[in-house]
Amino acid sequence: MLRTIKILAAAAVIGVAAGNAFAQDTLEKIKMDGTIRIAIDLSVPPWSFKDDNLNPTGSEVEAAKLLAADLGVKMEIVGTNGANRIPYLMQNRADIIMSALSITDERKKTIAFSLPYSGNTTSLFAPKDMEIKSFGDLSGKRIAVTRGTTNDNDITKNAPGDAEIIRFEDEATTMTAVVSNQVDLVAIAQSLVTLINQKNSTKDLEPKLALRTATMGVGMRKDDVALKAWVDDWVKKNLANGKLQQIYKQFQGTELPPQVLAEVK
Repeated sequence: MLRTIKILAAAAVIGVAAGNAFAQDTLEKIKMDGTIRIAIDLSVPPWSFKDDNLNPTGSEVEAAKLLAADLGVKMEIVGTNGANRIPYLMQNRADIIMSALSITDERKKTIAFSLPYSGNTTSLFAPKDMEIKSFGDLSGKRIAVTRGTTNDNDITKNAPGDAEIIRFEDEATTMTAVVSNQVDLVAIAQSLVTLINQKNSTKDLEPKLALRTATMGVGMRKDDVALKAWVDDWVKKNLANGKLQQIYKQFQGTELPPQVLAEVK
């Protein structure tokens, strides 16, 4: 009996040690493989999209390229959308997420975040001639939103029960629905509304109700302690040298939100 207990105790110690070793292994595995798999939604210009030559680009893609280059490995993009970014990470189909992923307390229950490297302000947008001064004014109205995003959470929480929230699977489909006049109201980022207004000048959308100013981080599994430490250090260095700010301004047409720098200090 005593011998059995000792064997079980030894096995438990070995199991804990193996678990701790595995937790440190993702960074080393990435280096050994020479490739980092990054989950990115390529339907969200100017964050991440395909250019006229079908090459991935955008502020998220270029930041991801910078991260891979600094790590000394190749980047493999794992195509994703707002709803399956985190599941893909947890299923080990990706090593990290860099896909306009806002840092929220709810998401922190499932994954770990790096220090913020990007950010955005989101609002409820509607045509300029539509009077909306409070969430109560959304009663009976149809609102487009991308499923699984913080915009989805915010509008669902604040809109009255008789508002019809129409959820699309990715930002590109949401934008198309608004551009084609299927829906007039949308909960989305300012940078994407600029594109909507350019594609359909009759929309003349403007922000009516602020939803949140969000900071965005690299998403990782909680066990990947060594990887998180490396990514946090990478964020600090590339904010200090201005490379992340430069990428953001190039594609977003505006400065990196001050809240990002404030949270890193």
